[in-house]
Amino acid sequence: MVALHEPTTLGGDRPAREDLNARAGRRRRGGLLRLLPVVPSVLLLLLFMAGPVVWAVVISFSNSALTGRFAKNPEWVGLENYAKLLGDPDFPLSFLLTIVFVIGSAVIGQNVLGLALALLLGRVNRVTHAVVSTTVVAAWVLPEIVAAFAAYAYFADDGTLNQVLAGVGVDGPNWLFEFPMLAVILANVWRGTAFSMMVYEAALNDVPPEITEAATVDGAGGAKRLLYVTLPMIRGSIATNLMLITLQTLAVFTLIWVMTKGGPGMASSTLPVFAYQEAFKFQAIGYGSAIAVVMIVVGAAFSIAYLRSLRPGGAHERG
Repeated sequence: MVALHEPTTLGGDRPAREDLNARAGRRRRGGLLRLLPVVPSVLLLLLFMAGPVVWAVVISFSNSALTGRFAKNPEWVGLENYAKLLGDPDFPLSFLLTIVFVIGSAVIGQNVLGLALALLLGRVNRVTHAVVSTTVVAAWVLPEIVAAFAAYAYFADDGTLNQVLAGVGVDGPNWLFEFPMLAVILANVWRGTAFSMMVYEAALNDVPPEITEAATVDGAGGAKRLLYVTLPMIRGSIATNLMLITLQTLAVFTLIWVMTKGGPGMASSTLPVFAYQEAFKFQAIGYGSAIAVVMIVVGAAFSIAYLRSLRPGGAHERG
């Protein structure tokens, strides 16, 4: 009887293994060649984004100054700047004002208003959609310095808002002196809502209409459809939008500086304004850099919280 299969020998396996190793080597070399075009981009990111962050951290451990002998020859002081920061009575107030500014103008203001506008624009005709979208986006595309002066002119003691209130017999307050944080929060909401609106418009357009129609047939009203159908389906967009606008708002400086200069006193001095004053007004570059590092930590904490909020939704979708 003739054997259907010849016995396999160790010698016969060797060419197959060598062929597999050769193909694996070619795949690795092909992968490296595909990564080669992105190397310049990675180097630029490291140089212009990671580089300044690393340098700020290094400077925060020194007594570097804007002028004087420590400007040329700064000394290593370790954690002295951070110890000074924890003992600075202005730091807790500045930190609290930053959290209030971020939550008030980004997490609540821009996010909620942007979602509301996106939902409303999905129900109006093209003309209304074009007018409202153009009006909202106009504030966003303005240079920040122009938007800041426009907001200052609106909230100033004799500005547009008080002129309108005077026209209806109401004596308006000096918003920038009596309610500085409210004024800068509203100004930042006005300027930044367009970004959230566009993100949510794109997300809502990706929601399959048959799902909302099925929920309507099942008797779900508008509020229930929004809460149990629409919002869960755009959860990823919500978290991404929150992360982006939070980081943008955390870094807002020009708007606040033009409107209030952080005043009166420390009433609107968020961390960026506080860091600028310490670094450039009082010429303590090392101390100002320590404040900037705290800002980086705060931004990282917000980002981690938003990224963690994505996990349950992602796991549910995969399952």
